Amino acid sequence: MTTRGTSEQSILVVEDERPLADALRFNLERQGYSVHGVDNGYDAVEFAMSNDIDLIVLDVMLPGIDGLEVCRRIRARSSVPILMLTARGEEIDRVLGLEIGADDYLTKPFSLRELIARVRALLRRSGQPPVARAATVARESGDLKLSPSERRAWKGQQELILRPREFELLAFLMHNHGLALTRQQILDGAWGSEFSGDERTVDVHVRGLRELIEHDSRRPARIVTVRGVGYRFEG
Repeated sequence: MTTRGTSEQSILVVEDERPLADALRFNLERQGYSVHGVDNGYDAVEFAMSNDIDLIVLDVMLPGIDGLEVCRRIRARSSVPILMLTARGEEIDRVLGLEIGADDYLTKPFSLRELIARVRALLRRSGQPPVARAATVARESGDLKLSPSERRAWKGQQELILRPREFELLAFLMHNHGLALTRQQILDGAWGSEFSGDERTVDVHVRGLRELIEHDSRRPARIVTVRGVGYRFEG
């Protein structure tokens, strides 16, 4: 299915349950988005790599390769926001999805109103500068540099490929250099009160950032854990 809305923003829906796929297409189209759809994992990867899209709504359970593998393959080459849908209630599936690069998730059954709210939030984060509570000027810490106006970050001479949520997290932590922050403070400050993720989401994204910015992620010296509180950026 391919339906053109009035907006230039393009969404890929990857869902093999046709009634749900049609409902997603119809409701996203009503919001003015350009909607494309595929019903299996292989086509999802091929479409995402061959077309300019702004967001992916991705089901976990798919024929061919599952949504987790689709997410992993796309994330290796693209930072496009990914919203995962899962019928599984186990936390491990949601956490694994975040660890391999998903930006948010919804557990079936969900309301279409909630899905649209998540879509809007992800598109805002990917297309706008960090929230005001994060850094608004360039920051440096050792060989780590961050430019909010460009939405770019570097470790030495190497530019870091950060997903929108990772960038906002790093900007917020660097802005609050030296302060012990609770997970709830990080949730609110980095991603805003509209974000509906839980505190475990912070741990997942901190782990991902450490892999990118620490000299030894097993012994973090920049994003340190404050026992009983949360995290502190020391640089």
